[in-house]
Order: sequence, then structure tokens, then C-alpha cells
Amino acid sequence: MATPGSDTPSTESSGSVKPTTSVFHRLHTGTGAFDIVGKRMRWYVSIGLLFLVCVASMGLKGFNLGIDFEGGTKIQMPAVGAKGEINPDEVQGAFRDALGKPAETVQLAGSGSSQSIQIRSESLSFAEVGKLKQTLFTELQPLGAGGQPSQQAISDSAVSGTWGAEITQQALLALGVFLVLVTIFLAFYFERWMAVAALIALVHDVVVTAGVYSLIGFEVTPSTVIGLLTILGFSLYDTVVVFDKVKENTRGLLGLTRRTYAEAANLAVNQTLMRSINTSVVALLPVLGLLIIGAGMLGVGVLRDLALVQLIGMIAGAVSSLLLATPLVVDFKMRDPKFRAHAAKVQQRRERKNAGLPAEGAEESRENGGSDQRAMATSASGSARGSNPESRRSTSRPAGKSGRPSGKKRR
Repeated sequence: MATPGSDTPSTESSGSVKPTTSVFHRLHTGTGAFDIVGKRMRWYVSIGLLFLVCVASMGLKGFNLGIDFEGGTKIQMPAVGAKGEINPDEVQGAFRDALGKPAETVQLAGSGSSQSIQIRSESLSFAEVGKLKQTLFTELQPLGAGGQPSQQAISDSAVSGTWGAEITQQALLALGVFLVLVTIFLAFYFERWMAVAALIALVHDVVVTAGVYSLIGFEVTPSTVIGLLTILGFSLYDTVVVFDKVKENTRGLLGLTRRTYAEAANLAVNQTLMRSINTSVVALLPVLGLLIIGAGMLGVGVLRDLALVQLIGMIAGAVSSLLLATPLVVDFKMRDPKFRAHAAKVQQRRERKNAGLPAEGAEESRENGGSDQRAMATSASGSARGSNPESRRSTSRPAGKSGRPSGKKRR
């Protein structure tokens, strides 16, 4: 059974038709074998549930804001002590012994001889910082630059939440300007409903990415906010590629009865599906490199925050451009009576073809064809008479008196 909008199945040399069932073959050819638009209700339900869960998590649970947003005290010390390597659990225990409460975060940073332990907590007073540093030195004996235990190897710094708030404000401003410019571009280059669908997909990407951070409890830092802005361009690029193919496939569609708008859009998604997958994989490879090497091996927290938000956002952007943006355009367009009437006309043509009846307008075409044939026959007979020499002489003889002999002889 052929899928609407698909090309003719491949044939063997013997002439027998052999349907192509390989998933990789269908991905490569892009013949419309995946009914993505036709199953759009299940995508709406799945994406809608994920969207609601993310919104509920952000509203009820909130975010794990980093020290740059809330302010606090940051303490750093070597990860090697007189008794060997120092693990985060030992640091957490020493922090509790000194102040009677746990630290907000204790994590390893860096690798090898430059590996260190970073402690982040709420704002501490000068006396609390001194007591904490003394306890850490007494219990853990961190080694200094000379290889000997030294309290000077433990450093502290106070972080204000003002800088993080300024970063957030500038990021929101940039996001607003970006959305306005994108709306204008899409409305002029494509059309109004495509611009609306692209904006809905962008909002989905931002909300889902932020919601995953809220659900899992990833720490939100200024690098996270910056990375969130970078995924918008990737999501928009993928959506524009698909929309451009939809525009190409639906040009002059109302004058044809081969496919409906939904089928032409589904064919466009299939034709760009392999390209979208390849683009996403190529874009995710360096992000995974940052996450594994930069954060996992080198322990650079900034790279980890930047790569993590890009990884989540790129996956969300690839999904929304294929499963959300184009189906939304189809639903918006099918609200137009012209496209509904065209879909009914396509369905009627297929029903007549399956019933073995001539397509609508075939009888009229035959009648017009018979009239044309009779007219051509008449014209041809007239041309044949005109080509006879006797006929030409008889028709060229003048009529009336000037045409009869006068009876006079010439001298």
C-alpha cells in the first residue's frame, strides 16, 4: 500500500514491484513514508504533557540558582592533603563540624595536580570564614605550593548576586529583540502562519530546556543563560529549512489534485528528515566533546554549564522543528476554506479513481476533444480544396459581367 505523497516503489529488473521497507532507505530517499503530519495529534499530546510538566516544575520547584545569582561565599582548596586525596564528603563533614550546617555545593574542579575542591555556601561572616578555614586545615591538611600542609592554600571570596541579575536582564532583553526580528523575517519570507508556528516552537524549546534544569536540579549559572540564547539560532535554522521545503512543495497546490496540503507538508518533512538528523548529530558532537572532556576530565564548570544547556536545547529544537512546527502550520492552513475544499476535491478524485470511474471533467474533455477533432477535420478539408488547381482557377475567376466573355474579337 503506497503512502499518500510517496513516489513509485522501486522495481526489479524482472518488472515486479518490490516495496521498500528499510527504515534507512526511507530516510535516505525521503519519499514520504513516515506519516509525521498525519499522526500530529499524538505529537501534540506528548509535547503538551512535557510542556505542562516543565511549567509546573518551574512554578512549584523553581531553579537551583548558582552563587552568581543569589550571592554567597566561595571557598577553594587543593584536592590533595597530607593523608592523600581529599574527597567531597570529607569536606562536607568538616564544613558541618565548623558551622553546624552543610554547604550548598561541594565539587571537584580540574584534573591531575591542579585539581581543587570548590565549596559554595550562603554569605558567611568574617568570623565564620576564619573558623571554617581553620577546621578545614586541621581535619584535612591540604598541601600548599611547597608540598607541605598550609592554611594559605585555602582561599575564600565573596560573590554578589548583582552580577547574575544584570546578566539575566540583558539576556531577557536580547531574547525579546531576537523574537521580534525573527517574527518580522518569517512573516515576510514565508507567511503569517509559518511565523506563528516557528515562534511556538521557539517558546517550546526555551521552556523545555529550562524545565529540565528545574526538574533535575541542575545549577543555573550565567553560562547557562548564555547557552540558552545560543540554542535559539539552531532551532530556528532547522525550522526554516523545513518550512522552505514546505513552501516549495505547496507552490501552486490549489490548482492540482494530486496531494492535499497536509500530504505535501508531510513529504517536505520526510525530504528534510535526513538532513535534520545529520545537522543535529554534527552539532551535538562538539557539544558532547565540551561536556565530556571540558567538564568531565578537566573539571571546568563553565564549559559544563554551557555544554549541558546546549545539549538539552539542541535536542528539543530538533524535535520541535519536525514534530511541532510543521504540523501546526498544517492545522493553521486547514482552517482556510480554500484548503478544505481542495482536500475534499483530492479525496473525491481518489474515490472516483478507485471505483474505476473517470475523473471529474473527463466527459467534458472528451466532448471538447470531439468538437476540436470535427473542427480540425473541417479545416483540413477546406485546405485540401484550396490546394486543388481547378478549384483555385474557379475561385479566382471574377463574378458578374466582367466574368462573362464579351464576344468581341481582338484585332
